[in-house]
Amino acid sequence: MRNKNVLISGAGVAGVTLAYWLRRHGFTPTVVERAPALREGGYKIDIRGAALEVVERMGVMDEIRRERTDVRGGSIVTATGRRVASMDGDTFGGREGEDAEILRGDLTRILADLTDGGVEYLFGDSIASVTDTGDGVEVTFDSGLRRAFDLVVGADGLHSTTRALVFGPEERFVRDLGYYISIFSVPNHLDLDRWELTYVAPRRTALTYSTAKDAGAKAMFLFASEPLEHDHRDRAGQQRLVAEAYAGQGWEVPRLIDGMDQAPDFYFDSLSQVHMDRWSKGRTALVGDAAYCASPASGQGTSLALVGAYVLAGELAAAGGDHRAGFDGYERRMRHFAEQNQNLGPANVKRMVMGSRAQVWLSLKMLSLMNRMPGKERMMAKVVEPIHRAATAITLEDY
Repeated sequence: MRNKNVLISGAGVAGVTLAYWLRRHGFTPTVVERAPALREGGYKIDIRGAALEVVERMGVMDEIRRERTDVRGGSIVTATGRRVASMDGDTFGGREGEDAEILRGDLTRILADLTDGGVEYLFGDSIASVTDTGDGVEVTFDSGLRRAFDLVVGADGLHSTTRALVFGPEERFVRDLGYYISIFSVPNHLDLDRWELTYVAPRRTALTYSTAKDAGAKAMFLFASEPLEHDHRDRAGQQRLVAEAYAGQGWEVPRLIDGMDQAPDFYFDSLSQVHMDRWSKGRTALVGDAAYCASPASGQGTSLALVGAYVLAGELAAAGGDHRAGFDGYERRMRHFAEQNQNLGPANVKRMVMGSRAQVWLSLKMLSLMNRMPGKERMMAKVVEPIHRAATAITLEDY
C-alpha cells in the first residue's frame, strides 16, 4: 500500500468516517480539528438511503437507533399559536422505512468511538499551509507544528480552510442560495414532548422542537435575504442580524430570539452550496461539505458525508494507495450522487420559506385541509419521493 499516511482536516461526520475506513483499509490517518474536542449536540439530522448501508457496514446501526431523537410528530402554527396541521414524526421529517434521525453530535461521537486508539487526533489546531512536493505534502499547523504526510483530505466544511489553501478563494466555489439559517439551544418553555412546532411568515420560518435526548429544546430560524455582510466569528453581530430579520414576528419568536444570548451552541450562516469541477488537486482531496455541500435545505448533508468518506477510502484502497487513480475513482463514483442531492436544496427551501403573504395563506389552508383528508400520508410521500430517489442514487461497492 502506497501513500499510507493521510492527514484529514476536520473531525465532523465526514472526517471521522473517513478516518475509520482508511484505518480499516490499512492506512494511517491523522485528524486535525480546530475545536478543542469533538463537537457535541447540534441539530437533528437524518441518515437515508445509501448512507444507511454505510453505517450498517460500520456496525453501528443498533447504537444509532438507541440514540434516535424519537420525535413523535410536528405541527404548523399560526402567529397566534393555533395548530393548523399536525403529522407524525416520520411524515413531518420526510422519513420512510429504515431512515434514522439522530443529533449530529451523537452520530459524530458514535463514529469517532470506532477510531479510538487507532487514529491520532490533533485537537485545538488547524492547517496553516500546505506544500505539495510531488512526493508528499509538507503541512504547517497554526500551532507551529510541521509534519509531512503522503496525502491531505479536507473534511472541514462549507468554509473549508483546506479548499482555500489548495484550490483557491471561497467565492469561486460557494453559491449563496439567498437564505440564512440560525440554530441554537433554548429552554423548553413550551413543555414540548418530542414534538416540533413550525411558524411560517412571508420570507421567514421559525421552529422549535424537543427530542428524547435533550431536556431543553432547539430553535431554528430560516429566512430569505439579500447577501448580508457578516464575520463568521462575530457571534454578537450574527445575533443582531437574526433579531433584525425577525423583528415584529408573532407566535413564540420574540421569546426564542431572547434565548440566543445564553445559547452555548449558537450557529449562523448563509444557506449555500459548493460546486467544483474537481474535488482533488495533486495530493489533496476534499470530502463532504468542503467538496459538495448541498445545504441544510437538502436534508442530505450527513448522508453525503457518510457516503463520500466511504467511497473515497474505498477507491484509494482499491487503487493500492495510488492517489491519482483513487481520487479519479472517487470523483467518477460520487459525482452523480452529489449532483442529485444538491438539486434538492433550491427546491426544498422554497417549500420551507414562503415568498409572500398569499403563499403563506394558501399553504396553511392546504395543509389544514390535507390534515383532515384520508390518504394524507400518500400525498406527503409524493412530496418526499425526490429526497429518497436522490438518497439511493448510488450503488456502493464492497471494497
